[in-house]
Amino acid sequence: MARKIVITSGKGGVGKTTVAANLGMRLAAMGERVVLADADFGLNNIDVVCGVENLVTYDIVDAIEGRCRTRQALVQHPEYPNLFILASNHTDPGKYISPQAVRLILDNLAPRFDYILIDSPAGIEGGFHRAVAAAEEALVITTPHISSLRDADKVIAVLKSYCLKSVDLVINMVRGDMLVDGEILSPREISEILKIPLIGIVPQEDGVFLGERERGSGARKAFRLLAGNIAKGTRKIYNAAYKYNGFFGSIRRNLKKTL
Repeated sequence: MARKIVITSGKGGVGKTTVAANLGMRLAAMGERVVLADADFGLNNIDVVCGVENLVTYDIVDAIEGRCRTRQALVQHPEYPNLFILASNHTDPGKYISPQAVRLILDNLAPRFDYILIDSPAGIEGGFHRAVAAAEEALVITTPHISSLRDADKVIAVLKSYCLKSVDLVINMVRGDMLVDGEILSPREISEILKIPLIGIVPQEDGVFLGERERGSGARKAFRLLAGNIAKGTRKIYNAAYKYNGFFGSIRRNLKKTL
């Protein structure tokens, strides 16, 4: 039976969908059978981020309204055979879809998969509740910026009312040079402020990281650790500051500031 994990954030622009896509790819690469379900009906783009937008024939609304079977709405990723994408409504984003309807579709898929990752809209409006109502666990995505932390705190307060099995923290876009110089809060400090466990951090790197496209990158290692933490219950956190420590690290920090 699949673990249903909603991936959410307090504000947009924190890389929530990119985290969801990369986490799904990493879990699939580990042999887990994964569904990436797009519950962001307003800004639906998980299929675009995964590069399968041209393969989508049916979406979740088609399955809900009986125009196709639930399995027919799934798109198998061409590079990750264990990864399936369930796109959200592309025809009428304003259409009302109840939380119960979404949950029914995902519950129907659950016996055939190991994970269902639900990409939620940012904020705490109706779309957020529709996504969370279908989940049993939550990952809150934030960046080290104060505005992002403030909004994340609001989301966490609402999530606690759902009595989920777990609510964990992923800090995205962490700049190691600023971390070493004390210009941003450390991951430990952020976890203490938000009062939820830290399960992963992802460094800020040039370009968009997706799957295997940047072998050896810090982001790839960070997502591999995050996937392992979720699948195995470990707490191995990527060290975004390691290459900015010491003599050569100080040179990298100075170069980073001048570029």
